[in-house]
Amino acid sequence: MDKAPHWRNAADPLTEQAKPTLAAVREDLARVPLARRIVTIVFVLFAIFIARSSWDLEIAGRDIPGVKAFMRNAERALYDTRSLTASLRKPVEQDQRIILVPFTPDTQRTTGERSPLDRTTLANALTNIDKMGAKSIGIDILIDQAQPDDPLLVKALHDMKTPVWLGFATNAHNSFDVDVWQQEFMANFVKQIGNPNVRKTSIRLEADNDNVMRNWPAQYRDLPPFMPVAMTGMTRAENYRGSVLYRAPVGFGTQDQREVFTSLPIDLFATPEGAAMLGNEVKGKYVLIGGDLPDLDQFDTPASLLSNEPTTGLKIHATMIAQLLDGRLPGRVNSVALWIVAFFVVLCGTFTSMIDIRPGYLTLVIMGQLAFFFAVPFLFELQGIDTQGLPAFGWIAGWLLAYMATEATVKAMGSDQKRFAQSALGKYLPKDIAAQILKDPNKLTLRGERLPLFTLFTDIQGFTNLSTQLPAETMASILNAYLEGMSNIVLDHGGTIDKFVGDAVVAFWGAPIARPDDGERAVAAALAMLDFTRNFGKDNADRARLGRTRIGLHHGDAIVGNFGGEGRISYTALGDAMNTAARLEGANKYLKSAALISEEVRKIISNADILRPMGRIVLSGRPAPITVWEPAADMDAEVRTELTRLWEQFDSGDKEALHAIEAIAASRPNDPALSAFAYRLLQAGPGGHFVLGEK
Repeated sequence: MDKAPHWRNAADPLTEQAKPTLAAVREDLARVPLARRIVTIVFVLFAIFIARSSWDLEIAGRDIPGVKAFMRNAERALYDTRSLTASLRKPVEQDQRIILVPFTPDTQRTTGERSPLDRTTLANALTNIDKMGAKSIGIDILIDQAQPDDPLLVKALHDMKTPVWLGFATNAHNSFDVDVWQQEFMANFVKQIGNPNVRKTSIRLEADNDNVMRNWPAQYRDLPPFMPVAMTGMTRAENYRGSVLYRAPVGFGTQDQREVFTSLPIDLFATPEGAAMLGNEVKGKYVLIGGDLPDLDQFDTPASLLSNEPTTGLKIHATMIAQLLDGRLPGRVNSVALWIVAFFVVLCGTFTSMIDIRPGYLTLVIMGQLAFFFAVPFLFELQGIDTQGLPAFGWIAGWLLAYMATEATVKAMGSDQKRFAQSALGKYLPKDIAAQILKDPNKLTLRGERLPLFTLFTDIQGFTNLSTQLPAETMASILNAYLEGMSNIVLDHGGTIDKFVGDAVVAFWGAPIARPDDGERAVAAALAMLDFTRNFGKDNADRARLGRTRIGLHHGDAIVGNFGGEGRISYTALGDAMNTAARLEGANKYLKSAALISEEVRKIISNADILRPMGRIVLSGRPAPITVWEPAADMDAEVRTELTRLWEQFDSGDKEALHAIEAIAASRPNDPALSAFAYRLLQAGPGGHFVLGEK
């Protein structure tokens, strides 16, 4: 057995003599088996990679399923919190340099124009604002289609003396909202104006895929100047891609809160009398005209974490104009510095796992480091550094991964006996159960608990007859290979193998450890089993004689735990959920299907669209009918959807829907389960069910 690390055997880890040295660490690590050392190094390198690249985590250009989205969402949430914290720390009074003049729902009701917005109102407001001494006017509206009052708007713009920047967009950069003909219309509209004071401006914003507006958009060369840059004339921001620096108003979240920007409905400026009363509100200011409408141009911002309210694109343009006027265009930490910090973070996690001090002190060391790495990005943000792209969550994750990987290696140095015990126990119990028992031997006591489980039964059609026809050695070889493959599928998908009953496999998900995606795992395991059994006998004549595998999957409560006598126990599940899964497996024989999944499973899983309906049946020994579904990943998704819709129509009383179902079945002559489904519907009628005679 390997000698335990020096500092693990120290009598008093707080004495100077007990402190680990680098030489002692190197000596102990040298005794670690090469394979484990390589694995640990790989994990530590991966930890560095996470600590540097958690905003965009990919390996060899590929996304790790679910991980990239999780890490990016975590980083975004932390950045939003930092951004909001920084803005709340320095709230601002109302900005007197910018005024918003929006179309509101009241404007729409008054003008009777919803989309496009009323151009007569816009023309009149522009004419009046032009006389009020505005510094510059930005129009966050696309004039992209003809309207009867266009001549009035063209004349108003033609007569403008104030610099006006008219919203423009192209199909190339906004194909979802702008067609080519609309782009051409906008270009021609500007030409009609014939006023050098009226120029095109890009109003294109780029929200992240969670609809939160965090960044300045890319400013493409084939677009007109971006509105905030155009209105302020600050061309140094033409290539800026940093964060939008939002500001919180004084009294944020209270009754005394005032908006950062003055906002006066455009209706007030549409008449000379109304505009005359607002002269001081406009003179010398940047005027932004656009929409403040609940169904248009709405985005979330970091402040939405607290307010739970979106922000208009108009306000976001105003925020960026204010950001330029304040000269706040902070840079981000460069890549080299991020790699250095990532290496330092992981190094801290690695060496922390190697020190042996009292648990209380170790907890303080760990919590202190994690708190430090968590707090540093907040301090940077408060100091005006753009921390978007700073891998704050990646630092924590990288530290933890490095700590755990190294800790596992350190513990392995003196754990031969424990590994042997775990290996021996794992031959009789699932690995996760074995690990729990080693950690807490009291779990060997005979007891159970009621838990919601996804229960799965499989069986091989005609296995008993085949077992009498083949030699025992051949039959044992085939069965062992089959059960090994099926077991690996269960374990690979996070399931627990309950038992083998001859050729049958009994498994469940949800115990001893429940996961949010247990249902998806169970369905994926059923699909993998079907694929495995289809290919099981391709290259072996004896295996090819193995009958079709049938599967039943159900969700319900079961009593799960250790059962048996003091001399021998079995970790298993008992109850109606197990019986229902077994009866579903048997029902495949009568439904001509390969796998049946209960409605209880379908209601829970997120990938229910891969299932097709098999109707409502009464299982043997059951008083009430149950709705069943069959996984049909190989069927066209549109056909599955249509089949479900038709069945729901038929079940609601539309007998004509049955003809369409029969037509689909007729188009798939090699699909006996679908034909049997149509037959059962004919027999049962709308809202009815089919009674099975046997298990």
